[in-house]
Amino acid sequence: MIPFCSELDWATLGAIPEMLQTAYGSLTVGLDARAGQTLLIRGGTSSIGMATAVLAKDRGLTVLSTTRRPDRTAALEAVGVDHALVDDGDVAAQVRAILPDGVDLALELVGTPTLSDTLRATRVHGVVCFTGMLSNEWTVPDFYPIDYLPDGVRLTAYGGEASDLSAEVLQGFLDAVAAGRLSVPIDRSYTLDQIREAHRDMEEGRATGKLVVVTG
Repeated sequence: MIPFCSELDWATLGAIPEMLQTAYGSLTVGLDARAGQTLLIRGGTSSIGMATAVLAKDRGLTVLSTTRRPDRTAALEAVGVDHALVDDGDVAAQVRAILPDGVDLALELVGTPTLSDTLRATRVHGVVCFTGMLSNEWTVPDFYPIDYLPDGVRLTAYGGEASDLSAEVLQGFLDAVAAGRLSVPIDRSYTLDQIREAHRDMEEGRATGKLVVVTG
């Protein structure tokens, strides 16, 4: 067992599996990420975005990550992001100012409104993984692949279930957190009687990372 003992630590422990499963699966299954590659995370201050940045840096990737709010770039840098980008709707231009050929990999967490721009930020033979829909927009109207997809850019997706996260991967992450080598992107912990506030903060996009409700 990992020696978490404070209330927040136990809450953190309970919040890890779902977040880790999605971040780890997106990196390994959706993107097949390798050390030395460059990765763009679209929707970087979400819990999945921040967890993916932590894992990607640990795997030796260079990470670019987006936020719509300039005051949240420091939070991205705090989890190791190399280039924190303020999302102005044209992230592709910002990416290519840093990497003229585009990124090797991109993780789309915002959804269909930003997917086209994310694809344009990715190099030929690069991979974009569609994992999240923070925008709650699920489809691309009148989708025509030849017109929509840039030449040579590959589009994949990742969903996954809790059972897809192996005990070995989970334990390895917990060991790294306990040793202080990795961090869990928790924004705030709430008591059960604060659950309305937690929902409000989530729906209004106030969080940077995971929100946790402590039930005991």
